[in-house]
Amino acid sequence: MSENLNSDQQQQLLFMMLLQQHEQIAMMGMGKIKNPVTDKVERDLNSAKYAIDTLVMLENFTKGNLSKELEGYLRQILTNLRLNYADEKKKDPSKEKKEEQESAKGDESSEEKKEQ
Repeated sequence: MSENLNSDQQQQLLFMMLLQQHEQIAMMGMGKIKNPVTDKVERDLNSAKYAIDTLVMLENFTKGNLSKELEGYLRQILTNLRLNYADEKKKDPSKEKKEEQESAKGDESSEEKKEQ
């Protein structure tokens, strides 16, 4: 942490970082950003929902204890995630399976080319 921040500012910064971590987990689960570990876009709506639910729990538990800025920031993150999640839930799961299979085939053929 920066030595220039007082204790309250450090706590607010840590809280923002926690919110951002869960936002990234949700976005990865929705297939919106790459998983930095696998360097692939992966879709797992259950993990996205878990991250969103965790942020909702934080919103409930911190009600009345956050600065207006942090409260607004959390609300903005949740609105964005909920809208994206609703869009992802609407997508045709059979189409997704087909896209995943095609992507896997593409990965296999690129691996075969590397071996040759």
